[in-house]
Amino acid sequence: MPTYAVRYTYDERAEVRDRVRPEHRAYLAGLADAGALRGSGPFPDGPPGALLVFEVADEAALRRLLDDDPFAREGLVAATEIRRWDVVIGPWSA
Repeated sequence: MPTYAVRYTYDERAEVRDRVRPEHRAYLAGLADAGALRGSGPFPDGPPGALLVFEVADEAALRRLLDDDPFAREGLVAATEIRRWDVVIGPWSA
């Protein structure tokens, strides 16, 4: 299955992110338990955002998962960059 690196850029509504974060993290934990999400986490500096790494059948399946993210449903994701990623070295490589 292909691997995708997703970069979220959040809007500036930190108070709304704080409120929705538990639901967002529970959703992502479910995706990780199902094997679709390999890892994720926020950027600690710079503009607010996060990096998420998925292993899914195709980009259409990935977009469906991203659309269901509580942060996306609340409009907190100002921009999403999706890149297919060929992992050749490390524990995530085939």
